[in-house]
Amino acid sequence: MESTIRTPDTSSVIVGVDGSQPARDAALWAAGEAVRRGRPLHIVHGADTDGRALYLSSESVEKIRAAGRELLDDTAKAVTAEYPGLCVTTEFSRTDAVTTLHRTGGLHGTIVVGSRGLGGFHSLMLGSVGLKTAAGARTPVIVVRGVEEAEERGTVLAAVRDEDDLLCALYAAQEAGLRKASLQLLHVWNMIQSTGDVVSMLDDVDGIAGQHVEALNAVTEAVRDEFPDLPVRADAEKSTSVSGVLVEASLHADLLVMGGRRAPATLGLGRNLGRATHSVLHHAHCPVLLIPRAGSGSGGRT
Repeated sequence: MESTIRTPDTSSVIVGVDGSQPARDAALWAAGEAVRRGRPLHIVHGADTDGRALYLSSESVEKIRAAGRELLDDTAKAVTAEYPGLCVTTEFSRTDAVTTLHRTGGLHGTIVVGSRGLGGFHSLMLGSVGLKTAAGARTPVIVVRGVEEAEERGTVLAAVRDEDDLLCALYAAQEAGLRKASLQLLHVWNMIQSTGDVVSMLDDVDGIAGQHVEALNAVTEAVRDEFPDLPVRADAEKSTSVSGVLVEASLHADLLVMGGRRAPATLGLGRNLGRATHSVLHHAHCPVLLIPRAGSGSGGRT
């Protein structure tokens, strides 16, 4: 497989905070990520005072601003206490959290969010801010999950569907290199989706399986060419639930990297995310790095 894609730029790290424990965990995780990359950390708080200006008194707005700035200062102190050499900047924004994160992410930043915020249910589900941020971002987004008492596993996991996921795999390879970890490329294919009419196409199961393995091998070879010293393992698995396999595999990974396919005409907070991506963001056992895909409006299912 020929490709002109080079090692991706992971650039600055931006994390959103709202006073919740998951957001604080995300800030500390993002600080570690910034250290690994040798990049600064930018901590933002979107208070949405502009959006609520008609319903708030000037005294209330000033209290929100003071609380937001105090939150930023406290988070920055906690981060620098853990990572004293890290360059940390903060920003209080008058716009909402999602708009703020997308703006500060710009074209080259990586956005980090917690698994849920102050307004969400205390469950496994991803909060609305994290979901909207992941769904609408044009830059990489990391949803921090499963880090409360997690031990390092020494593996970065990348979900690979086809050759269009090469950039995703290269991001994962770079992340594995930064962590001095190995890389696992995992291709999960759904037999029912692959064959359409299963009854009439059972004779071609081996041929379909071969096509999936061939796509995985092409991506694997390209990654190994780009990162010759990185331990890379490639696995292909057949299942009726792509997301189920990825969630299970995330138990054994420090980071799960996925391509951010977009699925049109889907209602809900994550209306721009494919079904498998949506499910993984809700249930993964490790942080999930979502890489936007060029031309992803074609409606891929992942």
